[in-house]
Amino acid sequence: MPKKKTNKPFVHKTAVIEDDVKIGQGTKIWHFAQIRQGTKIGENCVIGKSVFIDFDSQIGNNVKIQNQAIIYHRAIIENGVFIGPNVCFTNDKIPRAVNPDGSPKKAGDWQVSTIHIGQGASIGAHSVILPGVQIGEFALVGAGSVITKNVPAFALVFGNPARLRGFVCRCGKKIQEFYQRDEVIIGKCTCGL
Repeated sequence: MPKKKTNKPFVHKTAVIEDDVKIGQGTKIWHFAQIRQGTKIGENCVIGKSVFIDFDSQIGNNVKIQNQAIIYHRAIIENGVFIGPNVCFTNDKIPRAVNPDGSPKKAGDWQVSTIHIGQGASIGAHSVILPGVQIGEFALVGAGSVITKNVPAFALVFGNPARLRGFVCRCGKKIQEFYQRDEVIIGKCTCGL
């Protein structure tokens, strides 16, 4: 008799999953990933090798986080987001190891901010996201970008610092044709969406 297929999460034996982490059905967490306490990961996600997700982060359904990405605490990543390899979410607006008097900084000394990634957005490999930034739904961040300010929905941004270079469709293609309906400008993609 064939085995009944289950949709339980898969966690590689070398991954470190701390207490109070919730992992949705069908999610796969690969080699040497570290998921900190209080994090919630949705269904059917892929967490690549050596990914670090800090405490109290929220990961939606169908999210793909590629190898060696670093997601610092309290990040919010909505459904269907793609995060490329070696992407780094930073979390401290004024990073210092010590206070002005030379004493080591303690947990309460940091000025941390949440990063929020909207549904369907994609972040290219080796990009750096600064604290407090919001990336809109279906936005596309080019590889190697440094995101210093909010990115609008459907925006195409890249560079250091990243700048608005156009807009993309839900399919990810750059929108080449625009038309106006009443007071609204609408983009038309070759995919037909």
